[in-house]
Amino acid sequence: MKHLKRTLALAASLICGAANAEISDNVVRVGVLNDISGIFQDTNGMGSVEAARMAAEDFNGGGKGIKVEIVYADHQNKADVGNAIARKWLDVEGVDAIVDVPNSAVGLSINTLLRDSRMTFLASSTASSDLTGKACSPNTIQWVNDAWATGNTTAAAMMSRGGKDWYFLTVDYALGKGIEAEAQKYIEAHGGKVLGSSKHPLGTSDFASFLLQAQGSKAQVIGLANAGGDTINAVKQAAEFGIQQGGQKLVAFLLFINDVHGMGIKVAQGLQLMEAFYWDMNDDTRAFAKRFAARPGMNGKMPSGNQAGVYASTLAYLNAVAAAGSDNAKDAVPEMKKFKGKDKLFGDTTIRQDGRVVHPMYLFEVKKPEESKYPYDYYKLVSTISAEQAFRPLAEGGCELVK
Repeated sequence: MKHLKRTLALAASLICGAANAEISDNVVRVGVLNDISGIFQDTNGMGSVEAARMAAEDFNGGGKGIKVEIVYADHQNKADVGNAIARKWLDVEGVDAIVDVPNSAVGLSINTLLRDSRMTFLASSTASSDLTGKACSPNTIQWVNDAWATGNTTAAAMMSRGGKDWYFLTVDYALGKGIEAEAQKYIEAHGGKVLGSSKHPLGTSDFASFLLQAQGSKAQVIGLANAGGDTINAVKQAAEFGIQQGGQKLVAFLLFINDVHGMGIKVAQGLQLMEAFYWDMNDDTRAFAKRFAARPGMNGKMPSGNQAGVYASTLAYLNAVAAAGSDNAKDAVPEMKKFKGKDKLFGDTTIRQDGRVVHPMYLFEVKKPEESKYPYDYYKLVSTISAEQAFRPLAEGGCELVK
């Protein structure tokens, strides 16, 4: 009798499990949440939406006829706006995952909102390393980059080439402060010095006073701990001041191919930058980039690392949904964390317990105009940082999910 009861209980639990593990509304909805009209519109914007659509097309139902819908919205770089959109997607519109989310303040807000929900957060453009540290969530996977990786790997690569003395130009919000703090920690721990730092508001148009202070410091390296239009403006104005011609190295912690294209290779030449993805690395990245460039509205533009991250993370999520038979984060995210292998766009890839996706990072130098042979042929590889070295060690993040 006891054996029969146990058998019936097991059968009931299996039926229950099968009923719970399902595709909600018979469709998987992925919401691309980013900056469509502001400083990240070129590195993210509608290009990220097209990247997500490409992932959905390549998923092609996952062999199970699974329907996928891609929706999108503009968070305007405001945490309250992003939060309101996410809440509506969660409570009303049946969105199952949010992807992209440049702007750390918005990303951290979304991370908190989704923590105990059924939604997955694919933070492919949120740079705060807290997402896989003290604020880690069982619902969150972080792809491409973060402040720890950006700060540490860039500082390490530059110091290995003799850049011991630094001056920072830093955007005055979570992203910039996080990058500067991580880089400074590394620099000082390895015998270097930070000679000064200038903080600027988001969307600054005039960097003259900041650049003059950096130039006057005589620092070997001027680190730009900002992103998007801020970095472009700083590099353009640095060229006008002849900073690199004067012997100081300019390094951008968070710059993308679209930014280099926007400022022009003549202005950007000699600039050092750290990237997780470059469209012209190998046959797989080139094939993806050419398809992306031909998409509606892309007009031949090559994808940024963030846009490549939207594609890779969306496809990985959809594959996990197909494998788990469920679009609930409690089923899909653990399935994603089983992945270890070759990602077509990011190389050798592992998804860790803390939600951090680890892959190689690359230090590039922008070519001189005469070295560039075709459109978007902008980078030459200086050094490769292995996946193990590029990201914060698992035990050091303080994530409660790490056993």
